[in-house]
Amino acid sequence: MKLNKYIDHTLLKPDATIADIKQLCLEAKEYDFASVFINPTYVSLAHQLLQNSDVNVCVVVGFPLGANTTKTKVAEITNALEDGANEIDMVMNISQFKSDKYDLVVADMLACKKAAGTVIVKVILETCLLTAAEIIKACQLAEQAGLDFVKTSTGFSKAGATIANVKLMKATVGERLQVKAAGGVRNKADALAMITAGATRIGTSGGVAIMDGQEHSKSY
Repeated sequence: MKLNKYIDHTLLKPDATIADIKQLCLEAKEYDFASVFINPTYVSLAHQLLQNSDVNVCVVVGFPLGANTTKTKVAEITNALEDGANEIDMVMNISQFKSDKYDLVVADMLACKKAAGTVIVKVILETCLLTAAEIIKACQLAEQAGLDFVKTSTGFSKAGATIANVKLMKATVGERLQVKAAGGVRNKADALAMITAGATRIGTSGGVAIMDGQEHSKSY
């Protein structure tokens, strides 16, 4: 197993600098991670720095609340693709979902998938805000919309990924969709536990620490 290829090397902090993003990309190239996972403003820079590597440029959309309008999310995706992104992590419209507006939630996902074309689209469910039954329903909606991944967390709410939630998501989507665990994965043991539970991607700012067998002590 190539653990490095499970990792989306992440930097989403609002105070991240250009120098920080450059360092993230250098680390991603050195360790040959699956992707760098960044905010839209840095997609063009990351694309430039990673164009001669196997590291994808993954961008957040509707982040971190998911409450943007669908038109805004589609515009974000279109802009990100133009700038060189080749993976999209969109946040589900959690508010509409909690209001039982499932048709609107699916329509939002469908529009994002259509805008992304052949590019991988992951949907962030923010599982810490959902019941087990709601996690199952959200996974079913993502499958209905033809998305590629369901993802646990933004890392900016009250909790991140848990083994129980990853197992539940995997049990719901089976082999039809993939599962990304994000938030709180701080060492190699955490990462391997998430993979055993069913995750095929790990979102973490601690990718280097994980690969070096250390404990990631910084936030997210």
